Amino acid sequence: MANSVQHAFDIAAEDYDRTRRRLVPGFDDFYRAAIDLIRFPRESPLKVLDLGAGTGLMAAFIAYSFPNARITMVDISNEMLERARARFELAGERFRFEVSDYGVDRIHEKYDAVVSALSIHHLSDEQKRSLFDRIYGALNDGGVFVNAEQFRCSTPERHQFHHERWVTRVRELGVDDRDLAAAMERMKFDRAATLEDQLEWLRAAGFREIDCAYKNLIFAVYSGIK
Repeated sequence: MANSVQHAFDIAAEDYDRTRRRLVPGFDDFYRAAIDLIRFPRESPLKVLDLGAGTGLMAAFIAYSFPNARITMVDISNEMLERARARFELAGERFRFEVSDYGVDRIHEKYDAVVSALSIHHLSDEQKRSLFDRIYGALNDGGVFVNAEQFRCSTPERHQFHHERWVTRVRELGVDDRDLAAAMERMKFDRAATLEDQLEWLRAAGFREIDCAYKNLIFAVYSGIK
């Protein structure tokens, strides 16, 4: 499964940023909610880990919002990280890049914030629970985990309803047939969990002050504090 996901996102790397705004209804609010949940002063010298960092879109928002943050970007797709390296090539040592399968690999350092955007839903539920445990262990006391994510509704009927609404909405936003077809192809690798399950897994891992700050169709942004 990991190799299939890697191949799908290697192919998508070139168009990924271009299509995000049309494929994520409420794009600005979605990412703004994630940044707002990183509850540190703007000038803090944060150490941040971005899991499934892709082309560096989330990292760019964090770097702008926290100018002293140092960000490590991890992704299974080298093609995606090549785009991130190009994005941040003038930024020096603020950014590190690591090709790794974070679904199974250890997190070796400690961080003030661990973030992810539109990535963890590719893991199995067992891998998600294990990852939440590892993230908790990798955070400094008072650190925060923020996940801007797709989720599965609690019943198949409700999920189908919201998925159809998503298709309608992205067409209204102007996505073309090619980009929608490519997104639907990538969705074949989705293994999304319900929002309720994910929040419960955070609690089981030991997180406190668990908060879902944003929810729209099949997208949500939630956090927990160590």
